[in-house]
Amino acid sequence: MTTPATQSPPQLTPRAIILSIVLAMILVAANTYLGLFAGLTIATAIPAAVVSMAVLRAFGGGHILENNIVQTGASAGSSIAAGVIFTLPALVLLNYWDDFRYSWVLAIAGLGGLLGVLFSVPLRRSLIVEQKLAFPEGKAAAEVLKAGENPGPGIKLLGGASALGGLAKLLAASGLRVMPDSAAHASYAGSSIAYIGTNLSPALLGVGYIIGLNISIVIVAGGILSWNIAIPIYSALFLDGNPELSARLANADAETAAFAIWSSQIRYLGVGAMLVGGIWTLISLRHSLLSGVRSGLAAARAGAGALVAETERDLPMKAVLVGLVAFTIPLAALYQAIVNDFTVSLPMTLIMIVAGFLFSSVSAYMAGLVGSSNNPVSGITLGTILFASLVLTALLGSNAASLGPIAAIMIGAVVCCAAAIAGDNLQDLKCGYMVGATPWRQQVMLAIGALSCALIMAPLLNVLNEAYGIGPPTEAHPKSLLAPQATLIASVAKGLFGGELPWDLIWIGAAVGAAIIVLDEILKKRGSNFRTPVLAAAVGIYLPLDLTIPIFIGGILAHLVERAVAHPTNPDATERLHRGGVLFSAGLITGEALMGILLAIPIFVTKNADILALPEAWNFGELVGLAIFAVVGWILYRVAVKGATSSS
Repeated sequence: MTTPATQSPPQLTPRAIILSIVLAMILVAANTYLGLFAGLTIATAIPAAVVSMAVLRAFGGGHILENNIVQTGASAGSSIAAGVIFTLPALVLLNYWDDFRYSWVLAIAGLGGLLGVLFSVPLRRSLIVEQKLAFPEGKAAAEVLKAGENPGPGIKLLGGASALGGLAKLLAASGLRVMPDSAAHASYAGSSIAYIGTNLSPALLGVGYIIGLNISIVIVAGGILSWNIAIPIYSALFLDGNPELSARLANADAETAAFAIWSSQIRYLGVGAMLVGGIWTLISLRHSLLSGVRSGLAAARAGAGALVAETERDLPMKAVLVGLVAFTIPLAALYQAIVNDFTVSLPMTLIMIVAGFLFSSVSAYMAGLVGSSNNPVSGITLGTILFASLVLTALLGSNAASLGPIAAIMIGAVVCCAAAIAGDNLQDLKCGYMVGATPWRQQVMLAIGALSCALIMAPLLNVLNEAYGIGPPTEAHPKSLLAPQATLIASVAKGLFGGELPWDLIWIGAAVGAAIIVLDEILKKRGSNFRTPVLAAAVGIYLPLDLTIPIFIGGILAHLVERAVAHPTNPDATERLHRGGVLFSAGLITGEALMGILLAIPIFVTKNADILALPEAWNFGELVGLAIFAVVGWILYRVAVKGATSSS
């Protein structure tokens, strides 16, 4: 049941704050690994809510508002992870940093996250109360909290799935090496290349189940466009026009050639599509954003001297403005330390503030429409870096080539953290609105969660970078964590300041993105349930195909679960139908990601990537890996069907 506005049960209790911080740190670690591995992060409010209900009940608490506070702070893990891993690894890839500097990462992630909380305060009333946007993860978390009389089964699902995901990761190539990470095959067809493959990660199955069939189809379609259309065409018709790449691939096998063409050329189609998608997002939302900001500020001014119900009390606007100044000053000092020129650092700070507020509004609105997991934060960041680069080119003069990419990425990193947190904050506030929580308490808790996550980001990234490598594969790290968004941002930032970019492919990608937008608008006007969000397609184009296939399979499993039971048309009923599958999927993701981090520790300490590997005779190859992958998928389907049947 929701709580009346006249009552104020315990919310920000010490036990809730402590549990929220612990969960936030665990979930930021899991999402950091997942995001570097697959370029995607997932919302974590629902598993956090389930854990909270079980743990707090054991300590004699567990009121719905106390549980809501826990999931609010814990959900910061996915947002801070996204904001950091989409941007800051680019500084290592550009050799500006040798490793991830603790104080700098803490400042960018922590202060960017705090700015995101403050930017989102004036948007709550407009987007949640007045426009009544869906905020799907927030609604789902509220339903879980309302139905929290018996969290035991949910904990068992999370625990069992985490163990299964962790075991699969332990058996894979970065652990015991009983099976490979992927099963793939490529061959030459004349001068063209044919490639097919799938990663064997249970976490990616879980990602696909959570995002559903529609988005997973769009992502895999982008992968097929890139790998089964663009790469064969480039290999057959254009490779000879690139003498350097052609010479490098003269004696390469088909799989090596396919990855080299994708890495150096074809992935830039995704850059073009992502840039167009980011610009289109701003254009399509301009009226809603302006009205939302105006009404939010008007509501804040009107409520300044009025008696406001507990369920409508945001952080005071005076505190928001003071916080903006207080958090901006150290960021301005950081920018000054980079460029050593106030005529450059001050405009950098101004761009960061303006873009931060604008794109936090975009992120919040998009989270209300499509959810945090599908929020186009990477496209938003690219747009910020593109605009910042144009200004910095004029300001830096002769230093543009050396300092420009770094300065642009530093601006984009803060904006990315702020935008990710803003979208997450509105999801949590939607949940709180549905259960009768106090908004300012949630806003404070999210700020605490963001700072807690920022504290561990640098050491976490350093361990993963040392153990697996971050970015394109190298001789030292042939199975690196690809960090697709950060790699893209590093390439674009460098290319905008005098480096070389395949602009012809970027323009083709932009045309592809425009065509996808046109298709989506046609589907929208026809009232189709199937849509083609351009940024989902761009991510698919930019990812290796073997990462998109298991995501697609997970989406198919979600669809098959709906087919196996009487599929309701009510969105809330659909959410309940998938609750068991979502919890199991979240467990697979969390278990695999945390095992990946645990495996990185002995590799980091010993500097030996083979420290855990069993003898070669224990490697049973792709068929065993495919069999284990299939078993995990079958278990996910059975658990989801059982949960759907019991909830229908």
